[in-house]
Amino acid sequence: MPTTPPPIVLASASPARLALLRRAGLDPRVLVSGVDEDAIEEALGPQATPSEVALALGQAKCRAVAALPETDGALVIGCDSVLEFEGRPLGKPDTPEEAVARWYAMRGRSGVLLTGHWLIDRATGKEAGEVAATTVHFGDPSDEEILAYVATGEPLRVAGAFTIDGLGGAFVERLEGDHSNVIGLSNPLLRKLMAEVGLNFTAYWGSAAE
Repeated sequence: MPTTPPPIVLASASPARLALLRRAGLDPRVLVSGVDEDAIEEALGPQATPSEVALALGQAKCRAVAALPETDGALVIGCDSVLEFEGRPLGKPDTPEEAVARWYAMRGRSGVLLTGHWLIDRATGKEAGEVAATTVHFGDPSDEEILAYVATGEPLRVAGAFTIDGLGGAFVERLEGDHSNVIGLSNPLLRKLMAEVGLNFTAYWGSAAE
């Protein structure tokens, strides 16, 4: 008889990440970490690369949730995304004005969407982490289109002030790399990291894998 894999806990409030995992055949429980992202970035200092920032944030979220007693025996997955643009990590804009300014700067140019992934198997104590990177080539929306997009509120809720699976997808011309990473979580990288801690991605498909 095959061994039942440990339950999965997603250390993220992102509905997009939850939907990605469910479409991939995984059905996690969601527990939000509540970590102070600004404090983590400040502790890293200005010398930290955008990739290091993304990984540190994903790791911090994962470890905070893995410390909760209700995650005993579970596989905890923590992720955080930033957009590397002009060498700087951009998370969620703080204000509509900041979102507009970002889009004025980003249109017609490219950035790299980085998602730090961190896994902890609470049953074994094994951990694994890595960053997924996808190059995003932005279109050239007009000032009017940018203002209309920011007015929807969507850019204020997501890293880099854009989505690929929502309204912002109309302003993205093409991607180089994993599409799911831009939504919030790279399923190919997740499968690899699960293997590193000794777990089989397809074991979560239940009878479909038998």
